[in-house]
Amino acid sequence: MEKLCEGYSLIEGPVWDADRGLIFSDLFNGGVFAVTPDGEVSVVFEHRRGIGGMAPHASGGLVVSGRNISYKAFAGDDTVMLLDRDEDAGNIGYNDLTTDAAGRIYAGSLGPGFDGDFQPQPGDLYLIDLDGSSRKVAGDLHLSNGLAFSPDGKTLYHSDSGKQTIHCYVVLEDGSLGDKQVFAVDDRTPDGMAVSEDGRVWVALAYDGGVGVFDPHGELLEVIEIPAPLCTSVCFGGDDLRDLYIVSGSEGPGKGNDGAVFRQRVDVAGQAVPLARVTLPGPD
Repeated sequence: MEKLCEGYSLIEGPVWDADRGLIFSDLFNGGVFAVTPDGEVSVVFEHRRGIGGMAPHASGGLVVSGRNISYKAFAGDDTVMLLDRDEDAGNIGYNDLTTDAAGRIYAGSLGPGFDGDFQPQPGDLYLIDLDGSSRKVAGDLHLSNGLAFSPDGKTLYHSDSGKQTIHCYVVLEDGSLGDKQVFAVDDRTPDGMAVSEDGRVWVALAYDGGVGVFDPHGELLEVIEIPAPLCTSVCFGGDDLRDLYIVSGSEGPGKGNDGAVFRQRVDVAGQAVPLARVTLPGPD
């Protein structure tokens, strides 16, 4: 296992980009960065904090989470908001997100209390459709985290860190979801995730310093340990998608800059996150 770079507060949202390398965010310090396979780091976007999830967009940029779901072009144009938060309705922002093969976006919201000192309230899972419309497709998420699809696109996996549970849903033709089912329970706190082409589900186990590898039936096959106490997310990359990128972080704001990016070769290729293809709103 190689350590490619370090010195970040809490790394989130890893996504592979063939031109830039692994793109990732620094949740507390702010900013989006890219690290090449040779370990060279560059700044993609400055400043924005709170990005928990990212996905590439067909227009040439990234969809990012945080206080809202927005599109940010690599060219540095103005940020375009796709889905706002609604604090009056108990939605204070968004965490991890992913895309399906059609280019729709799935993003989990955070409930009140997540950024405070009292017990967080549940959030919801939202779908942003290709025409830009949005709707709730699941609820009762105590801390929404990683999202990833099975290779055939018929199952959506979803980490609820607050319940220490990985759920799964049957995906319907219009993007709606069937009933929430338990895929696996792990008291090491499941976080970000990715799925390999053979259907294994690779999940960051936040407080165990490693990645749990589950078979398609939810059985834990192995844990890949990293030399860091907090494992936040995982992503496949490289020319053949057999490089497993694992990201980590310090254990909270103001607790140091120990976040790092690790890489390890694995025996199977992962799946690239499909391009988001949701309509981008024009100027008012």
